[in-house]
Amino acid sequence: MHPLLIEGLSDAVGFIGGALAGYWLGHLLGFDVFSDGYGNAAIVGILLVGLGGGAGLHLARRWRRSRADKD
Repeated sequence: MHPLLIEGLSDAVGFIGGALAGYWLGHLLGFDVFSDGYGNAAIVGILLVGLGGGAGLHLARRWRRSRADKD
């Protein structure tokens, strides 16, 4: 498989997975991203989704780097 394809797919899976984890964590804690207006609950929910996406992307890149070290 082409290295750029692996990079793109792993970044996408990591980001989406992390963003979904952040969304569900916020949902469980009562922070609704899709609530009306930009109240505190919506802002915290958006923040959790963003942080989750960034963390997932970081983990995907770390996973790729660990695989490259083994080769």
